Amino acid sequence: MAGCTPTQHAKSTQNASPQATAPALPSPTPEQKQAASVQQAKTQQEQRVQSLIEQVEKAYADGQSSYRKGNLPAAKSEFDRAVDLMLTSGIDIKGEPQLQDEFDRIVDAVNALEMEALKQGNGFAPKEEPSPADVASDVTFAVDPNIVAKAQSQLATTKSDLPLVVNDYVAAFINFFANTQKGHNTLLHSFERSGRYKGMIQRVMAEEGVPQDLIYLAVAESGFQPRAVNGRSGAGGMWQFMPRGNYGLTRNGFMDERFDPEKSTRAYARYMKFLYDQLGDWYLAMAAYDWGAGNVQRAVEKTGYADFWELYKRNNLPGETKNYVPEILAAIIIANHPTQYGFDEITLDPPVVTDTVTINYSVDLRLVSDLVDAPIDELEALNPSLLRLTTPADTAFDLHLPAGSALVYQRRIEQIPESKRNSWRYHPVAPDDTLSSVARTYRVTVSELSAANQLSESASLSGIEALVVPVPPSIAPSHGVLYTARRGDTLVSIADRFGVSLSQLRRWNNLSGFKVAPGRRLRIAEPAHVVRTRTSSHRRGATAVASLRDPAPKSKLRTGATTTQKKTRAAKHTATGTALKSQKKSGSGVAAKRKSSQHTRASN
Repeated sequence: MAGCTPTQHAKSTQNASPQATAPALPSPTPEQKQAASVQQAKTQQEQRVQSLIEQVEKAYADGQSSYRKGNLPAAKSEFDRAVDLMLTSGIDIKGEPQLQDEFDRIVDAVNALEMEALKQGNGFAPKEEPSPADVASDVTFAVDPNIVAKAQSQLATTKSDLPLVVNDYVAAFINFFANTQKGHNTLLHSFERSGRYKGMIQRVMAEEGVPQDLIYLAVAESGFQPRAVNGRSGAGGMWQFMPRGNYGLTRNGFMDERFDPEKSTRAYARYMKFLYDQLGDWYLAMAAYDWGAGNVQRAVEKTGYADFWELYKRNNLPGETKNYVPEILAAIIIANHPTQYGFDEITLDPPVVTDTVTINYSVDLRLVSDLVDAPIDELEALNPSLLRLTTPADTAFDLHLPAGSALVYQRRIEQIPESKRNSWRYHPVAPDDTLSSVARTYRVTVSELSAANQLSESASLSGIEALVVPVPPSIAPSHGVLYTARRGDTLVSIADRFGVSLSQLRRWNNLSGFKVAPGRRLRIAEPAHVVRTRTSSHRRGATAVASLRDPAPKSKLRTGATTTQKKTRAAKHTATGTALKSQKKSGSGVAAKRKSSQHTRASN
């Protein structure tokens, strides 16, 4: 076998070309570079999707934990957060099968849990709190002579700027509120809620020159709930003004001042003063607030008695109005002697304290939330008169902010052009943020984001506290509202309720036709608050609501179980020449009965 010598092998190696021992790798073609770039982007997208799913799973697990503990509000918050994370991620859910599967699974699972919760109560929605008058609306209760005697003996030490009287009618309500669990608990909760607004109401009453104890009409009207709405009549707010009438309260597509605690209180005080000037008696003024001044005046003229109790005994008042004044007097007496009637545990809610900034430009509450670092839910609660997520433009609006945040708001809002405040956002920079990541979050381009902040597209965010984000109005990230369809709902009625088009509602939820199954959770990018209503057989359904129809307020429409009478204008109180008979102070021995009202409050 022939071979070569070592010397020959060395020569051969030395003379060999470099390619013979280490071939050079060819440079990647443009197509290869593009493919590598696409693969890298795909990998990054997969990582983003996986990271998002992990966040969603954690939020859902937290919601399940709260659900098992019976904390339904916390469970709802976490479940909504799980869905919101996906909806506001900037990732096309339908374009990512893994994320679409996660979205469908989470929504279906949450829907199943809510259906289970509905079987046990009101689902994830907070239970609506009826007013004390609601719970007593159809109750018949006997008079306790001991209650009458005790209440009468306490009149001498009861401080009130109203002319208090105790008779069988008043004592019947004292007995109901003191000695029945339903009456006691409802009045207790009403007293507790009064702490939020009591100081403000007392101040307004003093400024308007009306009796302080008129505050207790809010016990009968709403239980001190500023967003209470009568589902039948549309009467709304703490003082239950009707959506028609002129009471000095603004009502338009953006705000409804019936729900503003202070402005509605001032309108209420002025209206009560007007009624007293018309009728000359606070009991008749209270009856007129419930039934209408014109109706009360006609009853006075018909009987010749300018006395509430005489009108009561002669059956010249509707059942609801008969009981309206006694239940308010009962609340006043109990409030003055709480421990003697079993109300030992009253702990007033802390007063609502806010900073108020009067603005005349449109600003989105999501931007306000960014600026003052407060949840949108808190801002909505502080601004109950606001019907949408944006304030009205070119109209003065008192924006209520968390206490101590006005200066921060004013300093930061100056960074946003006034014309852009209804869509742009404010983003505090996190340590791992980049212009690209922030742009993806809000679905804007890097060039738009950098230009709005006077930065280069390659700039680092190191040392930058926050960015303004130029989000166009049409693609502003949604607050992520989910609405659960109820029996009787159609896609048409839901679209109308939220002020969106039918095509939008169908597109957002991948639906067709007009029907929707009860319990189905629908994604709604609504321009107003979620409407939550309940059907009530009572005249004052305490209901949370969003946008209502028509302008301005007062005289609340009272509806009964069956029919309503047509509202009449309050007639001006004039002397008739007929001598009015003197007022009797003694009460009847007949037990008071709550009757189903079949009338409405008249507007003036």
